[in-house]
Amino acid sequence: MDIVYIKGLEVKTVIGIYDWEKEIKQKITIDLKMASDIKKAAKTDQIVDALDYKAVSKRLISFVEESEIQLIETLAEKIAEIVLTEFGVSWLKLTLGKPGAVTGSKDVGVIIERGVKQP
Repeated sequence: MDIVYIKGLEVKTVIGIYDWEKEIKQKITIDLKMASDIKKAAKTDQIVDALDYKAVSKRLISFVEESEIQLIETLAEKIAEIVLTEFGVSWLKLTLGKPGAVTGSKDVGVIIERGVKQP
C-alpha cells in the first residue's frame, strides 16, 4: 500500500461548544494519510493519474472554512467522508487538532482511521 499525505494543514473555522467559540474563528490542524496506488502516476508522470494532494487540500480548506461545527469528532467524520467519497481513497488516517483548546497543552484532537487497508 502506498500512502499520499498532507501534514500540518492549518485552517481557521468556527468550532466549539461554548458561546464565545461560536463568535470567533479558531485554528485547526489536519494531518492526513491516504492509501493510493502511485504506480500509474509514477509511470506516466501525469497528475491526472495521481491522487492530487493539492485538490484534496483545497477541497478540505473550503469545507472547513465554511463549516460551523461544535465537535472536532463531527468535523473529523465529515472530512473523512469527503476524502473517501470524492477522491476514491480506500483508506485514510486523519489527525485533527485544535491547538490552544486546553490551557497548558500544545494541541488536542482526535485520530481516526476509516476505510480498508489493502496491501
